[in-house]
Amino acid sequence: MARLFYPAAWRSDVVENLFGFPVSDPYRWLEDGDDARAREWAAAQDRLFRAYRAGWRERPSWASLVDQVSSFGVSEPPMARGSVMFVAEQLRGDEQRRLLVVDAEQNRRVLVDPVAIDPSGHTGLYAWWPSREGERVAVQMEVAEQPGSDIMVLDVRTGDVVDGPLPRARNTSLAWLPGGEAFYYVSRVPDEDLAPGDMRLQRRVRLHRIGSPWQTDAVVFGGDDAPDHYYGLTVSADGRYLAITATAGPASQNDVHVAELVDPEAPRFIKVVDGAAIRSRVLPRFLADDDLLLVTDHQAPCGRICTAHRHDGDPAAWRTLVAEDPEAPLDECLVLDDPAIPRPLLLVARSRHGTSTVTLHDLASGRPLGDLPLPGAGVVSSLRTEIPHGRHAWFSYCDATTPPTIYRYDATTGQTDREAGATTAGHAPGLRSRSVRYLAGDGTEITLFLFTPAEEHEGPRPTLLYGYGSFGMPMRPWFFPLAAAWVGAGGTYAVACVRGGGEEGQRWHDAGRGPHKHRAISDFNDAATWLIDTGRTTRDQLAIYGQSAGGLLVTAAATQRPDLYAAVIAEGPLCDMVRYEHFGLGCTWTDEFGTASHPEQLQWLLAYSPYHNITPGVPYPAFLLTGAVSDLQTGEAHVTKVCAALQHATSGDRPILMRREPDTAHAAFPGSKERALTTDILAFAGKYTGLSPEKTATRLREAAAEPR
Repeated sequence: MARLFYPAAWRSDVVENLFGFPVSDPYRWLEDGDDARAREWAAAQDRLFRAYRAGWRERPSWASLVDQVSSFGVSEPPMARGSVMFVAEQLRGDEQRRLLVVDAEQNRRVLVDPVAIDPSGHTGLYAWWPSREGERVAVQMEVAEQPGSDIMVLDVRTGDVVDGPLPRARNTSLAWLPGGEAFYYVSRVPDEDLAPGDMRLQRRVRLHRIGSPWQTDAVVFGGDDAPDHYYGLTVSADGRYLAITATAGPASQNDVHVAELVDPEAPRFIKVVDGAAIRSRVLPRFLADDDLLLVTDHQAPCGRICTAHRHDGDPAAWRTLVAEDPEAPLDECLVLDDPAIPRPLLLVARSRHGTSTVTLHDLASGRPLGDLPLPGAGVVSSLRTEIPHGRHAWFSYCDATTPPTIYRYDATTGQTDREAGATTAGHAPGLRSRSVRYLAGDGTEITLFLFTPAEEHEGPRPTLLYGYGSFGMPMRPWFFPLAAAWVGAGGTYAVACVRGGGEEGQRWHDAGRGPHKHRAISDFNDAATWLIDTGRTTRDQLAIYGQSAGGLLVTAAATQRPDLYAAVIAEGPLCDMVRYEHFGLGCTWTDEFGTASHPEQLQWLLAYSPYHNITPGVPYPAFLLTGAVSDLQTGEAHVTKVCAALQHATSGDRPILMRREPDTAHAAFPGSKERALTTDILAFAGKYTGLSPEKTATRLREAAAEPR
């Protein structure tokens, strides 16, 4: 077939000499999205995508299937404060979720409706922090990819705004002091106080008193020596102590600082954990006596739980309360210490080969008291309880066929009951899920989750393979509407738990980051090879899909082994790993990937950077590169530059397409746009792997009509 005609993209002669390595960058000009040439080229790509999409005849069938399996309602546990609960709900047809208040009589009322504030649907409810008494709530809204992220404070009884806005609080942490008159929060330094062009985080921890101008908020922590730090805030139940975790970007280690709040505006901190010295992650919370409960991977890559005096920074003095399980990484824990409970309890959630367990322990001794019954072999997340002292534990449960559903454990009765949950529109398709182990090229065993239709079927199926493999993020057998729709159409959905994730604890993360990032990519290609070699799919039936750092994974995998795949979908990916530090939050991710400013690390990056490993004359698979026009996380340039490079290089007849989305965020869309993107991904993958929801539906109807 003749080579496709793509919008012309000028190839410049930009070549940088980096530590003796000549690095070509012919599409550097596309980094300036405001340049007239870049705008014209991108508009032409938009027209090309729309023309191709018009030819996807089965797109309406995919859209119908997505609607059937999408979940609506309440998908995360409530926050219980005082006599009320705060619940986020998104119903069918809602563009954004709403914040509801539920009183002791279970009466529900809407406190915040983003669509009432912005009918366009582009303003979303990002986060909310109720005061301990439940009388006020700090709410953060976000508008598409605008960097504002202001905090407003509402009176819970009336819904009136009583304070704010507090600006520049994107990705903040917030901790109320008892009484609801003040809280600590994190915000960026004002632009006028920064050097021109400073794109680093530059955050500070501040104390805000209700009714005071934000300009008078005292800075209590953070400075110029920590330009890329994230801060987590925890205040003790009695309000006497503040703990701050400080992490450089998404690093796998952090410091812990503790201060007694004699003067809340000028706390004197003691560094109780030096993350660089112990090279570990330590997450603190205060116990009733103001000592610390520490969740850490120090000398325990799969996590353990310790107790320590609030000012004791020597790990040798920590007392192990719940020891590491080398085969079950620790996910989270929760303390229940209401006086109505016979003894304070500790709930511990772990994952064993992707399946959650929750165990009960005596908080004083760590002694196991039994397992918390779960609805099935699925995933538990978001343990929550009342603040400051809890007797109930709420959690979200899901599995491959069950959308997120909320359960409540009552420590006084020992009963676990369904509290509230998501409902599905229509009927979720029958599917089977299981995990298998395959061998990577170096002999390492890797877990692969497989989701297939419940019906028996001989021979290979069109398959969509997903992966992530970065930042220690574990893959689990979650309920995922895209996966349910794909399986409902008759395909196989697979998830590869490659190194660089957190499925096997910190060692698994370390084995696939920095100089070892290539292992994540080879693990993913080995998963594809295993699916093909075992007859579960074929090269012409295999598509791969990744989001964000997972987009890096799949584009790197496809540029290394284009022969393995029929189609590639990368959503908001990283692709130019030499210049990723110049875009979005890339400068904070060097602990994960490395930096091009160091000669040895530059070689790591060049070895797998998708943009730099595209070879002219290669018949590449079909590519769908999607992203927000103004992506504050990764930056749009990754999508535009790799699209231009692939279109120039490919000798194949499968299209290289770019799908841009205005007025959206890196990973958060209005409901209708999110379903439209999911539909386009499925229609694209189905077209180039041969999966047809219409043919599958017809075959199933015919099979049901046959006499038995």
